[in-house]
Amino acid sequence: MGSIEQDGPVAMNYFPQQQQDFKPPLIANENAFLGDVATSEKENSKSPISAGFYRLEKGTPLVYEYTYDEMKIILEGHFDISDETGKKVHATKGDVFYFPKGSKITFTTEDYGLAFYTGQRKQGAA
Repeated sequence: MGSIEQDGPVAMNYFPQQQQDFKPPLIANENAFLGDVATSEKENSKSPISAGFYRLEKGTPLVYEYTYDEMKIILEGHFDISDETGKKVHATKGDVFYFPKGSKITFTTEDYGLAFYTGQRKQGAA
């Protein structure tokens, strides 16, 4: 694994109150919202990671095929999540998922779900 050379201390990045203030934009159907809050693209253009929030409201299921690896943590509400292998999970607050590149995932909900994600991709490449 390569590392980025630094000449001194490296500062962290801070994004205050994002869960309370950030409203992800509509990305699909009438009920799927997703938006990146932060990315490492400037500091690491070869292997950037991007993170943000995903919200799904009752309505059309979202079927998404991952072109990158992603981790998701369910923060509020719930999702029903399934993959092409037939695996199904009723996801609730505190559940953590890893979606490998190439997986095709279906997200549904009977009310709403909110999740935080981080993916091995450039900002806005979802």
